Amino acid sequence: MNEYKKVFSKIGFNYLLLALIPIFFQIIIANIIALWDVNLLHNSNNQIIISSACNYILVLPIFIFLMRRIESVDIDKEKLSIQSIAKYFCIALTLMWAGNLIGLGITALIGHTMTSEIINPIEHLIQNTNIYVNAIIVVLLAPIFEELFFRKLLIDRTIKYGAKLSILLSALLFALFHGNLNQFFYAFFIGGFFAYVYIKTGNIKYSIILHGFVNFFGSVLSVFVTSSAQNLAHGITMANAGDISIIGAYAIILVIAWIVGLIAILTNYNKIELNDSEREIFLEKPISTVILNIGIICFIIFHIFKIMKSLNLL
Repeated sequence: MNEYKKVFSKIGFNYLLLALIPIFFQIIIANIIALWDVNLLHNSNNQIIISSACNYILVLPIFIFLMRRIESVDIDKEKLSIQSIAKYFCIALTLMWAGNLIGLGITALIGHTMTSEIINPIEHLIQNTNIYVNAIIVVLLAPIFEELFFRKLLIDRTIKYGAKLSILLSALLFALFHGNLNQFFYAFFIGGFFAYVYIKTGNIKYSIILHGFVNFFGSVLSVFVTSSAQNLAHGITMANAGDISIIGAYAIILVIAWIVGLIAILTNYNKIELNDSEREIFLEKPISTVILNIGIICFIIFHIFKIMKSLNLL
């Protein structure tokens, strides 16, 4: 194995540990809580709080220590205007919904073939947790920690091999890390886009902001829209003006974002600058170097196993 494959193998093992270490934390914390009051573990809000603490807060210092053993480079800084952030939000929202439709479609097809229902983890999370707990975790914690894990800490160590490679690797690891087919495609699309934004600006705050906006729109506002839609479904006479206003405003914003995002993607696709000036090392066989190494292969196998299990194929 050449020296570059060793680097990406180490990255693969680090991200595999990022998935495994929280499991041990959860087991330890769950057993401690069970000694006090086992009923606390049956509460869905407590479950998601424990899971988030283990997946984000507790594992962060360990993961930083692991990644700091790999040499990093600084990325040139560039500021974004409010107008650019708004445009990027529309692009991210468009990519999210496009990927979401693909994922839900494929999952529904598999579920129909198997004649069994496949649970959407996002819907399950939203339906079974308090809206405020959901907002804190999905809109604040997840964007901050996931952007640190899959953009900042990863791209700073892979940008020297080329921006395209960094973006694709960030998107792939981020998508697989979700561990289910419902989220795979939209996580891949927006993960790649957030990687592009970070490389373009050199400032992780922009991808965190965009990530937070997208999660808020897709996971928090959708709760109110779903509730209003259910009121309408029971009869228009039972719905109030507020329900109609919520659905109408959401639909208008969504359509405008789709139009702006789609136009921005189509008109700027050939003009994208990937800032490959940061590249210091040229890989003769980039795909085999980045993917065909023991660390990345183990990471991929582990998460394919999780995806297959979520589809009830195992």
